[in-house]
Amino acid sequence: MAIHKTMAVNEKTRLLFQKVIVPPRKEYIPRLFRHLCTSILVTVLVVSVCLFARKNDWAQGPNIFGPWPLRSEGLSLKELQEILLTTPQEDKAREWSQYYTAGPHLAGKNLSQAIWTRELWQGFGIQDSSLVAYDVYLNYPAGHRLALVERNQNNGSHYPGNHKASDTVKYECKLEEDVLSEDSTTGLANRVPTFHGYSASGNVTAQFVYVNRGTSWDYEDLVKANVTLKGKIALARYGINFRGLKVDRAYELGMIGVVIYSDPGDDGDITVENGFKPYPDGPARNPSSVERGSVQYLNKLSGDPTTPGYPSKPGVPRLNTSDLIPSIPSLPISYQDALPLLKALNGHGPKASQFNEYWQGGGLQYKGVDYNVGPSPSNIVLNLVSQQEYTITPIWNVIGIINGTLSDEVIILGNHRDAWIAGGAGDPNSGSAALNEVIRSFGVALKQGWKPLRTIVFASWDGEEYGLLGSTEWVEEYIPWLSQAAIAYINVDVGVRGDVFTVNSNPLLHKIIYAAASLVPSPNQTISGQTIRDLWNGKMRTLGSGSDFASFQHVVGIPAIDMGFKAAKNSPIYHYHSNYDSFTWMESFGDPGFHYHIAMTKVWALLAASLIESPIIAFNATDFAHGLLSYHGILSKIASNSSDPSIRALSHFSELHQAIEILTAVAIGFDARAAELASSIDEDIPWWKWWRKIQLYYEIKKINGKYKHFERQFLYADGLDGRPFYKHVIFAPEYLTAYGGVTFPGLRESVDKLNLEGVQRWNAIIIGKINTAAEFLKA
Repeated sequence: MAIHKTMAVNEKTRLLFQKVIVPPRKEYIPRLFRHLCTSILVTVLVVSVCLFARKNDWAQGPNIFGPWPLRSEGLSLKELQEILLTTPQEDKAREWSQYYTAGPHLAGKNLSQAIWTRELWQGFGIQDSSLVAYDVYLNYPAGHRLALVERNQNNGSHYPGNHKASDTVKYECKLEEDVLSEDSTTGLANRVPTFHGYSASGNVTAQFVYVNRGTSWDYEDLVKANVTLKGKIALARYGINFRGLKVDRAYELGMIGVVIYSDPGDDGDITVENGFKPYPDGPARNPSSVERGSVQYLNKLSGDPTTPGYPSKPGVPRLNTSDLIPSIPSLPISYQDALPLLKALNGHGPKASQFNEYWQGGGLQYKGVDYNVGPSPSNIVLNLVSQQEYTITPIWNVIGIINGTLSDEVIILGNHRDAWIAGGAGDPNSGSAALNEVIRSFGVALKQGWKPLRTIVFASWDGEEYGLLGSTEWVEEYIPWLSQAAIAYINVDVGVRGDVFTVNSNPLLHKIIYAAASLVPSPNQTISGQTIRDLWNGKMRTLGSGSDFASFQHVVGIPAIDMGFKAAKNSPIYHYHSNYDSFTWMESFGDPGFHYHIAMTKVWALLAASLIESPIIAFNATDFAHGLLSYHGILSKIASNSSDPSIRALSHFSELHQAIEILTAVAIGFDARAAELASSIDEDIPWWKWWRKIQLYYEIKKINGKYKHFERQFLYADGLDGRPFYKHVIFAPEYLTAYGGVTFPGLRESVDKLNLEGVQRWNAIIIGKINTAAEFLKA
């Protein structure tokens, strides 16, 4: 160390310092350590942001230090399944059924039931339950009459409206069902008259023609047989096509009214003719049973016909309904009332037996009916009166919500509550009773600390019977949210009317319905331990219309399923839309003991649970692609038999087949990747591999996003030709029946109509959509 010497010091001397010269100090914090500290600080900051985002529901990122966010909280799936299998009780289902069927509950006239349902769900623990109202256009019956009249020839050859006083009434139809002392709801003072929803008002008198089931093919057969239809009244039997289409085609051919009855020939072996006693003494159809129902044109749209495509809220503009509901009056009648009308046609016109096989099978021959088609003699006419009161009135959906960890992934369960009659024990309230038990079961799980992975929405729809009003208006109001969040819709309408499990489903859902049915014991075990799956033939049809799944599947592209226990051929006859669809019938014949109500509850709840709780959405894209291949085969066969040689030349649809094969290969790979990720979820990832946890989470979110939006790739904004309400290019209600589903609807209808331009155009549209879906899965 060197120190400089100093001079003498006084007050004028400048201050001098010793300058110490030392070697440089060794650096204490190496550069590598500083970088490490910086990295740790940045990581902590990133993790904090992720945790904050999760807490505030931003992108719902993973909590890498807490519970794995791709699992529900509080209960394992196995524990949840055990609750769903053990909670439902027959006495509870019976209680709910008895409540709903105790009085009339037409659409727009069941507010007390809606409030009761909401409060019941809240009592089960679904506190977020509320009423959602819409103002819809519908009708209520104000009067009706149907009379077989022999008119005085001096009154002229034809006249509209009431018959003359000098005419003779040969038979006055009762137009009501017998009151049964054994069935209390059949005698209620406020029971609902027989009528058709959306029937036109009118008073017409004319000759009549038996038109078989009133399908387009039946009317075509009559035209070919030179049977005069214009100016006549159609007498049709129920079956094959939706009743509104029977009326629509009659109107197109110039007919002025339609009467529809239920023929016991459709009841198989369980008939009075075969020695079975009618209800209430036995399982056969009561002769006075009448099937009410809507005559809206469901092949063209569902929902309020005055507000197609947008919700029916107060003050919205309303459109003309002339193309969507009938312009001629119609009435439903019993076969008891149809007998004199059919007999009046004996000997007039060709017999049904002279037509093709679809005209055969009438069940009233033993009563003296020859099934001649007519027309009736010029002096034998029907006077048909239908007086309807049209109004705009509120209807009320009940919506209950259980919020899950993932708010952007939603499963919806629905059943409608309204009925045409005081009863409705089968349609719809067997489904209503099951839905209440499903919700009660999930409520038990909530009380045990369960929080679902995905959000659940429960819906009790109003207005379904008129034309799927409540569900369609709700879908139309929430299309943006549904398109972004909804994964699947599970519908149960007629939950129980027999013991045969039946499913209509989107192929994406096939595997999980098999799995759910395999977990539920059958109420009718011929071998101990048999499940619903063991006794089910496993067949599933595509979705058409006629229940609340329609708007979800065909308008928004939300995969849907509809299921229930239907009647077997040897089952007691189900009195559809009749006063005899009652609690008494259900308890005596439909489901004594309510065991199938509980089986339906369990299948429904377990199916929902698999969608709610599976970390990766339980879809199978390969099944969907395989479905397309089978639909292609059906289409090709139909086109190859076309009378147009140009369409026959295109019948292989080779480019369409190639596009489906490409999608199939992509779907197989996609499902395999999803299965691989599913197995990774169960890996024990150490905390210090936090990045792997984040990576896995977002890979799964990406896969789930693909599954969720896959079905939407098949929506076509312009909709189908002549019915733009329906947007799906793969599935739609069948144009000529409405109930059944048709695949490749735009293409199929063009083939049927010999429209070569339409065939080429729709073939290109569908190929484009399939290619888009394949690219979507690959991206």
